[in-house]
Amino acid sequence: MKNIALVMGGYSGEHDISINSGCQVYEALDKSKYNVYKIVIDRDAWYWLTEDGRHLPVDKNDFSVRENRNGVDEKVNFDLAFIIVHGNPGENGVLQGYFDMLGIRYTTCGFYTSALTFNKGYCNPVVRSFGIVSVAKSQLLYNRDAVDVDQLLRDFRLPVFVKPASGGSSVATNKVKLPEQLLPAIEEAFKEDREVLVEEFIKGREFDCGVLRTAEKKFVFPVTEIIPTNGHEFFDFAAKYEGFSNEVTPAEVDESISSQIQRVSFELYDLLNCKGVVRFDYIYDVEKKELFFLEVNTIPGQSAESIVPKQARAMGISTAQLYEMIVESCL
Repeated sequence: MKNIALVMGGYSGEHDISINSGCQVYEALDKSKYNVYKIVIDRDAWYWLTEDGRHLPVDKNDFSVRENRNGVDEKVNFDLAFIIVHGNPGENGVLQGYFDMLGIRYTTCGFYTSALTFNKGYCNPVVRSFGIVSVAKSQLLYNRDAVDVDQLLRDFRLPVFVKPASGGSSVATNKVKLPEQLLPAIEEAFKEDREVLVEEFIKGREFDCGVLRTAEKKFVFPVTEIIPTNGHEFFDFAAKYEGFSNEVTPAEVDESISSQIQRVSFELYDLLNCKGVVRFDYIYDVEKKELFFLEVNTIPGQSAESIVPKQARAMGISTAQLYEMIVESCL
């Protein structure tokens, strides 16, 4: 049987979310077909989390572990890395470059695509250049430079979003409505990243769409609408992970809009040279009847309540089938 390293954890604020996603995938993968190992990446150590809770070290020289089989200590090399590390170093291309050097296959986009799409400030101009979807006006700030709040207030009409340029799960993301809130929001975002994005606010409905390419075909999943509840004005961390949102799949929206979202997602997947399962996020401006690209999630959440598994189930693909499709398309 093939040895699958289920790589989870990471160095970002999404560490625990990644662990939850990884455990979901672990439970769903067919152990009669694959030898599955939970590999946890922490800043202080990389280790194999065994079934009995032990932490056994990973040899980073060749990404291997040692296992005692019938009293014999054996090295275990991996045929595939199933990467579920949200944020650094899994979603920004660092792990992909490492696995490329070792010649180990992995389930996500390649190094360059991962690095590009992870940074919203770099990805947005590229997506805008394709001319197939609108992109909100934004400005990328660097922590090496002084922040000119007055100039930003002249360039942008409030409200605006302030977010780390590289990151996910809406960590340190704020909707700024008042001038005095702008600098504190930027400073908070700089605690998460060295680059910060200030982006114009687009009023509308938020939609997500997953795409997966297998050896046989490319699947475009049903569209999901994200509807924040309990006073949450956007899909922030609490809305995502503490139940303060309704996620409607398939979205209750005109067929023309859902078709447009699926078509754009289908095209962006190839234009950005994506691989594996990817989720595209959008805002649809109802008044202007205009679709705006928000971001690409090259390692979308895979917990029980995550969006992509729900979308797959809506089109008749079970969670176990989804993960087997991902694995087999790489093997």
